[in-house]
Amino acid sequence: MTQFDTVIHSGQIATADQVFAGDIGIKDGRIIAVAEKIAGGERRIDAGGRIVMPGGIEGHAHIAQESSAGVMTADDYLSGSISAAYGGNSSFIPFAAQHRGQSIDHVLETYGARARRSVIDYSWHLIISDPTEAVLQDQLPRAFQQGITSFKVFMTYDLMNLGDGGMLDILTVARAHGAITMVHAENNDMVKWMNRQLAARGLTAPRYHAISRPELAEEEAINRAIQLAKLADAALFIVHVSTAGGAAIVRREKFNGAKLFAETCPQYLALTRDDLDRPGTEGAKFMCSPPLRGRETQDALWHHMAMGTFESVSSDHAPYRADETGKFTAGFDVAYPKIANGMPGIAMRLPWLFSEGVVKGRITLEQFVALSATNAAKTFGCTTKGRIAPGMDADIAIWNPDVTRTVTLADQHDNMDYTPFEGLQITGRPEHVLTRGASVIADGKLVGTEGQGQFFGRAPVDLRARPGVALPEFDPAQNFGTELR
Repeated sequence: MTQFDTVIHSGQIATADQVFAGDIGIKDGRIIAVAEKIAGGERRIDAGGRIVMPGGIEGHAHIAQESSAGVMTADDYLSGSISAAYGGNSSFIPFAAQHRGQSIDHVLETYGARARRSVIDYSWHLIISDPTEAVLQDQLPRAFQQGITSFKVFMTYDLMNLGDGGMLDILTVARAHGAITMVHAENNDMVKWMNRQLAARGLTAPRYHAISRPELAEEEAINRAIQLAKLADAALFIVHVSTAGGAAIVRREKFNGAKLFAETCPQYLALTRDDLDRPGTEGAKFMCSPPLRGRETQDALWHHMAMGTFESVSSDHAPYRADETGKFTAGFDVAYPKIANGMPGIAMRLPWLFSEGVVKGRITLEQFVALSATNAAKTFGCTTKGRIAPGMDADIAIWNPDVTRTVTLADQHDNMDYTPFEGLQITGRPEHVLTRGASVIADGKLVGTEGQGQFFGRAPVDLRARPGVALPEFDPAQNFGTELR
């Protein structure tokens, strides 16, 4: 009999395809057996009929990252990874941000040193803001060889916005190496014009942040980003879709064959623009970009989620404390454009999605698994994560689907001074989380140790069933026999 290091038994195993009663055998950090009954094991974990599923893969988080304005997030890789683990995640892919004048080599060295404290496995998406010739031709290809197979660009913020030409350059390099380009899609000039209109009228309280970034600004930019990606024949991932119109564009272009992926976030499903209208500085806690929308938008996003428009639901964890170190580095009595954007949520992403999605019947348990782990693994090349099958990393979360609780700041286990989900009632909680077979959370308590997590490189983006869109300009038969791609 094969001696297992660990056997998880008596669980309801949930995958992106099915739910079934069974046991999981683990050895040397990998799943080596999935069966109806498995005997033995140096350690046996009794799931007690609870849900046993792949540990979450958080694909959008800002950890130990400076903003373009120089504001550092409150969570480093120790506190951020602990919070993620309490939320049912066994790995995450935060951003490693290049700012103007920095080399990619320096960025990866910096984030490599920061990430060594993590209690769960990690990789990075690169944020590119200075695509020099050296970056495009030398540094990005070398990062790809290290398993960094996703790059992010911005269509807004003056210090990050690359313009359409810069985006095309990044998309072309990404295509050549099998990488995927992520994009924050908002029309920069629309937002700046709205800011000027509001400022001229003295409308500068946090509530006006939502008005300053209209739905049209997102929808136009999403459409434009997709057209640029089609021209370059490159894979594109639209982050934090917050509008019904934006989701509809994504769904239409996917149907037409674009190499397209997308996500939304819990805050756009749980909160509304009314939350920015809280008294004093409270509304600033709910400022994020794109901004919170209305109830009707929430209904549309839930529908798109159930219909498969989104590959994943990610937290966009951007932990800026509501004090002078975070939200209010420019002062407490300032106009909304000077207040740091972003909200925490890495610990609440999956518990909230389970409670509002699975428990309330908006999505199935299988869809929850896909949205929380399996699709992210496929999209971002995590070849040994996100699935329960022999040969995969033993990244597993055991969920109690029945326990109920009221959300509190203490439950987040992060370095924040607030949670936007405070006071919400939710059902379901991850009680045991393993990364490569080693427990990080056990019986709801932290047992993992600093530095337990490891870096994992990733494979090229999986573009099966996404053929791209044929353009006549690139057809040699119609273009004088010239091969442009």
